Amino acid sequence: MNEKQMFAERLKNAMQAAGYDVRSSVLEREFNLRYWGKPITYQAVRRWLRGDSIPSQEKLQVLAHWLAIDPHQLRYGRVATSSISEPSAVWDISSNNEEQRLLALYRRLPTEQRKVVLEVMETFAKAYSTTDSPNK
Repeated sequence: MNEKQMFAERLKNAMQAAGYDVRSSVLEREFNLRYWGKPITYQAVRRWLRGDSIPSQEKLQVLAHWLAIDPHQLRYGRVATSSISEPSAVWDISSNNEEQRLLALYRRLPTEQRKVVLEVMETFAKAYSTTDSPNK
């Protein structure tokens, strides 16, 4: 398997892990919703999924951010190592892909919308709580 085909497999796996159907039409739509440059064509994303080409670094960054995966891992198949080490936060250690996507979306919201999302989540938490929490 060559480098382009291995990238295609990592892209497909990342899409599945993020809860998306692995289809060119889905990739085209979701990518173009997040990319501020010239929209990518159906044929271009099809080549990514078939292993015929690899996107530019700029496009790879958009894909990685959308799919909540390390860009280096998406491109090369392994997490980049660095000489600077920083302890991970507790939520980074135990979070899954869905939680990472949710947190990334939340962080992009303006302050007022964050407050609304927090209130909605607290309401759901209270409504579906099985035990009394100390914050009630």
